[in-house]
Amino acid sequence: MASLASLAGPLAGLLLDPTIGEVVVNGPYDVWVEVDGRMRRVDTRFRDALELRQTAVRLVAACGRRIDDATPMVDARLPDGSRVNVVLPPIAVDGALITIRRFGASPLRFDDLIARGAISSDDALRIRGFVDDRRNVLISGGTATGKTTLLGAITGLMPSYERLVSVEDAAELVMQTTNVARLEARPANVEGRGAIDVRQLIRNALRMRPDRLVVGEIRGGEALDLVLAMNTGHDGSLATIHANGPGDALRRLETMALMGGVDIPHAAIREQIASAVHAVIHLVRTADGTRRVASIDCVERDGERWRLSNPES
Repeated sequence: MASLASLAGPLAGLLLDPTIGEVVVNGPYDVWVEVDGRMRRVDTRFRDALELRQTAVRLVAACGRRIDDATPMVDARLPDGSRVNVVLPPIAVDGALITIRRFGASPLRFDDLIARGAISSDDALRIRGFVDDRRNVLISGGTATGKTTLLGAITGLMPSYERLVSVEDAAELVMQTTNVARLEARPANVEGRGAIDVRQLIRNALRMRPDRLVVGEIRGGEALDLVLAMNTGHDGSLATIHANGPGDALRRLETMALMGGVDIPHAAIREQIASAVHAVIHLVRTADGTRRVASIDCVERDGERWRLSNPES
């Protein structure tokens, strides 16, 4: 971590502070951090736009990636596992933009989330039941609601002998079990060749004898590959998705599955989802920064459609 901090210029002290979960740079003189779920501005400054750009380029280089005027946006994983997103001018109007989402050296375990009040005792029992019964679960929520943290914690409930294969665009999941194979997408090189996307990784993962498939975040056409995998014997799979509620999560899953480039009618996609997904766990972040499970809904078939039910409501 010290070597990474040495590349970060004025951000070095922030990256060494274990209480900071996110570092956001909006320009050379505007730096914010997230502590306990709330954002606050700090006194950290860059000398000028040039120093900020140089720092951004060094951080991206530490990921084995390149950023320049031809490729002004990069989303990547830093050597310590943190995730960094960088945007350069002129796309970034007020100077280079840096967003670093950090992950603690000691990941939160399922019992830690219960102790913090992020999961109620009743919801904890239901989630454990989903794992034991090998239910396919979608974890939904807005940005920074704790989806990745919960997903990682749930993997700690799985039997250690089961083989998990995880697929991510930028690897950030901390898997809390032992028999794990992690796959990460790869962008094209400077010649525009060699890209390996999440869809390719999911298809390859199915050839790796997974007992469970874990997809870090569904963003596009890979939704179709995941739903088909869930419907072909890969029970107990997990994935996260950005959504405002459990119903929105399933509707987004439908929309992204339709982006899969396969001529499948919408009704057939909906029917596949109704069979594939067994539950949706929805997370929220409250005004005081608290992250918690807001609802757990079961997905039931209703003819060729799905419907949500919440036995606890």
